[in-house]
Amino acid sequence: MKGSADGETAGPSQCWEIVHIPGKPPISPELQPTVDVLASAIDAKHANTIVRKLNHIAPLEGLRHVKRVKKTVVDGGKSQLFVIICMDSGSNAESNYMPEDVQGLMNTYQLSTFTTKVCKYAATTKEEWEEQCKLWPTSFHPPTFNIDGITGFTEEDSLSVLNFMKHAVRMAKSGASLVNAAVIVDPLSGEIIASSCDEVLYPGAPTKGSSKESCCSKYRETTIQGDANEMEKSLISNEAKQSYMEVSCLHPWGWLEQRLHSNLDSWHPLRHAAIVAIEASAARDRHLFPTNVRGADPAHEDPKVLTPTGSPLKRQKVKNDERLDCNTNGSKYDSTRPYLCTGYDIYFVWEPCAMCSMAIVHQRIRRVFYAFPNPNDGALGSVHRLQGERSLNHHYAVFRVMLPKEILD
Repeated sequence: MKGSADGETAGPSQCWEIVHIPGKPPISPELQPTVDVLASAIDAKHANTIVRKLNHIAPLEGLRHVKRVKKTVVDGGKSQLFVIICMDSGSNAESNYMPEDVQGLMNTYQLSTFTTKVCKYAATTKEEWEEQCKLWPTSFHPPTFNIDGITGFTEEDSLSVLNFMKHAVRMAKSGASLVNAAVIVDPLSGEIIASSCDEVLYPGAPTKGSSKESCCSKYRETTIQGDANEMEKSLISNEAKQSYMEVSCLHPWGWLEQRLHSNLDSWHPLRHAAIVAIEASAARDRHLFPTNVRGADPAHEDPKVLTPTGSPLKRQKVKNDERLDCNTNGSKYDSTRPYLCTGYDIYFVWEPCAMCSMAIVHQRIRRVFYAFPNPNDGALGSVHRLQGERSLNHHYAVFRVMLPKEILD
């Protein structure tokens, strides 16, 4: 989906686009590991018989993703079929390098072999698969963790994504300097669940001797409302525009230097925008869904509720905002209460660091959107790609919303 930063047609500098960031970067065939195989042209009328016999006497072990037959259009528009005979384990000029059964099949159908290359490993992305097929056709199987929303967005969905991203940008610009902002959204209702900015060093923090809890309560109330317009407005310094030194995910250790030169009494090196937004979301849930009359939270009554797999509470939201029920120790779980941030989206101005990316894994976020890359510490495309780590017990889809850099001015 392409458009302008205002949702209208505009020049190239204002163009925006939603780009899916796959779990692994595509690898071109010349960089992918390849293996040599023996192939031969075959007559189409014998193709089924030859393939069936080859699958029995010379299966392509370790190359299940490689298709046995390749169809090529030759001069005059006539098609020609080629089949992979077997792995090339040496010089094909000597018959002792070829299994006896394969040699017999070749003699029967008068096949003449040649050596060609195929990709050694299966493609992990559609882009990688398209490149592999330039060598020899392969099969592509999408990741087993199926996440809706990867294949495309409707016009309405695209404009909604843009509006939430612009909301995050406004929050990031609302203070004395540019910081990162995180906005958690329920895509089914379009409601902002929680929003926040970096609080590693924040001007509104309590001074020594004041109540930290009262400050946090006031902060949660503001973030839950999701109203960035109520935040204090001030000009952004030219120095901040250039370096973005106060963006926590861009400079995870920047707080130390800033702390040494700051007179702020309250600071915390881990309070990145994502962490604070998650805290605000949890505070919202505690307020909207208080503990039941027995004084026990069903989510803590049964350990099975918190296991990585098999828990209905961890499934993503179904259509029409339906909720799944779960019986635990004879008590009925409140089906309207969300489990953490299951099914929600989160928007960042800058690509999150590894800490924030893992935090939203644990929160069961469904989709992540960010506008600008994090070249030094980005965990969702720039340096690492946590969304592609199959060892994790939850995966989310990641998208970059390509906004013009001028939007930060």
